[in-house]
Amino acid sequence: MELLQERIRREGRVLPGNIVKVDGFLNHRVDTRLLEDIADEFAKYFDTSKITVVLTAEASGIALATICAQKYGVPMLFAKKAKSDNIESGLIQSEIFSYTYKKKVTLLVSQEWLSENDRVLIIDDFMANGFAVQGLVDIVNEAGAKLEGIGIAVEKGFQGGGDKFRAMPDIPYKALAVIESADENGIIFREDD
Repeated sequence: MELLQERIRREGRVLPGNIVKVDGFLNHRVDTRLLEDIADEFAKYFDTSKITVVLTAEASGIALATICAQKYGVPMLFAKKAKSDNIESGLIQSEIFSYTYKKKVTLLVSQEWLSENDRVLIIDDFMANGFAVQGLVDIVNEAGAKLEGIGIAVEKGFQGGGDKFRAMPDIPYKALAVIESADENGIIFREDD
């Protein structure tokens, strides 16, 4: 998606450790118009008429997933990273390693909100090594729901997370901006992904 790549080129920054900072428009301060364009782009790749829920992980994926869910006319569900007292029913959970926080976290979804009747589209703002998305896939599978696809706004292709999902023949996967390399010399995108 050229529009997203242009925003990353113009406003993104590369921090030490190949951290790509896009928090000025994607996942801290949010450009909602851009997120609407991203939701429209995902709708070109996924049959959104089949889905019953958009699933993401807490917290930075929530804004994008919400706009996608609103556009597709379904609820948005996010996996929490901590159990709260207001979750009454059983939990579906997956332990993952968080690249951002450099520690293990447990993703939690109430069984009340995800079941074998659901057809799920996973949407996330950013993918590095793919552990968070794999945790969401595990939650969908544990619930007995059907995974209809995985949509990622920005993928750090050089970290390999997306390659694992591209290799899954039964699961449609689309990353809109795949970064091939990011360093002090700039950001290079993979062509024709």
